[in-house]
Amino acid sequence: MAYEFERTQRIAVLGGGPGGYEAALAGARLGAEVTLIERAGVGGSAVLTDVVPSKSLIATAEASNAVKEAADLGVQFYAKGQSDKAVKPSVAINLAAVNKRLLGLAAQQSEDMRSNLMDAGVNLVQGEGRLDGSNAIIVATAKGGTDFDRIEADTIVISVGATPRILPTAVPDGERILTWTQLYDLPEIPEHLIVVGSGVTGAEFASAYRALGSKVTLISSRDQVLPGEDADAATVIEKVFKRNGMKVLNKSRAESVVRDGDGVVATLTDGREVRGSHCLMAVGSVPNTAGIGLEEAGVQLTDSGHIRVNRVARTSIPNIYAAGDCTTYIPLASVASMQGRTAVFHAMGDIVDPPEERNITSNIFTQPEIATVGWTQKDIEEGVVPGVIYKLPLASNPRAKMMGIRDGFVKLFASNGSGAIIGGVIVAPRASDLIFPLTLAVEHRLTVDQFAEAFPIYPSLTGSLTDAARAMHVVR
Repeated sequence: MAYEFERTQRIAVLGGGPGGYEAALAGARLGAEVTLIERAGVGGSAVLTDVVPSKSLIATAEASNAVKEAADLGVQFYAKGQSDKAVKPSVAINLAAVNKRLLGLAAQQSEDMRSNLMDAGVNLVQGEGRLDGSNAIIVATAKGGTDFDRIEADTIVISVGATPRILPTAVPDGERILTWTQLYDLPEIPEHLIVVGSGVTGAEFASAYRALGSKVTLISSRDQVLPGEDADAATVIEKVFKRNGMKVLNKSRAESVVRDGDGVVATLTDGREVRGSHCLMAVGSVPNTAGIGLEEAGVQLTDSGHIRVNRVARTSIPNIYAAGDCTTYIPLASVASMQGRTAVFHAMGDIVDPPEERNITSNIFTQPEIATVGWTQKDIEEGVVPGVIYKLPLASNPRAKMMGIRDGFVKLFASNGSGAIIGGVIVAPRASDLIFPLTLAVEHRLTVDQFAEAFPIYPSLTGSLTDAARAMHVVR
């Protein structure tokens, strides 16, 4: 559907990831003249090399696990010609086919987004862009920077994303030492994958590749995996990791990683060596803000290079906004999208209702998944907010028993006195879907009693949510 407006306000968007895409789409639909500059393709790294391909890989890993665990549900497998003899399932992963599929999905998603922008009337420019003061972007549209376009704008939105952090003692070569953007070129499943870093990215890929059949060693510098996450949730994930055969080295720090013939050697700070076939470096990311004219335009940056923004995604320069992983806000694709829309709505005088940061839902795509929203148990225990805590293991849920789910829980946090739901944690398969009712409850300040009045399907995993809320009944 084409959008017909008299274009009056000029908006230039630098970066076509989730934040830039939503900013451009919102601006065009509100009647602005919008130009989007992107160097790789619409969707940015989130679509082309990060979120879409990684979650597609994880979906394959989940399918592999489902086959392996089917015997627990009474599903028997037979060797060909031996219909009376059950055999243990053996799952073979064609990684080349998997990578071809997930990169194809990423390319298709990028093309769909590009089509949406074109239909909305957005002018797309491919090239490297940088600010030229606070009211224009210069774009190098040819390799080598020989041809330039200068795009003037009333409002500029910066959404340039971030790239994997590179350590000088563990430089990726794209073959044996890898960042998470380079995994999709592997021709076959790594025999032994060493994962350095036990944050969200490290934990997700360690979980996925173990399910796909790799021997995995996870090097964690902290007491347990997923530092900073809900402690009970991290405990469950680490237990599952170890039960599935993953080696977890807690309180260990990699000093260097080097190639050694057809393998790699990770040397720890205490002198120990870990040998494997491949190594994934998952030690954080850095914003792509260097050398694009931000400081010259007066845009304030943190020491780490992130762009300082307020709740409406505005920078220190009134007509310049920023969205996504290059900013000081939460580095999630969903948040970047929200920031992009909010920035344009604010710039064009539309209604803006930015969400409370603590009401934003996040998810970790391990097996099982971890989904969280609202205040945390740590906040309650440290007295930041008064509240009560109730935890219900999934093992008591009838649907979980039917599905053979052994691990996970539902945890609710409610305000003292009023019983308003202020947060929650779900550790379960598809926790990313199960968390949404809690997100609504937190956003709209529902009490545990109001939440418990809703009728879940019986049997269902969502039944544990209302069971937990019912157990927290507030006597009126």
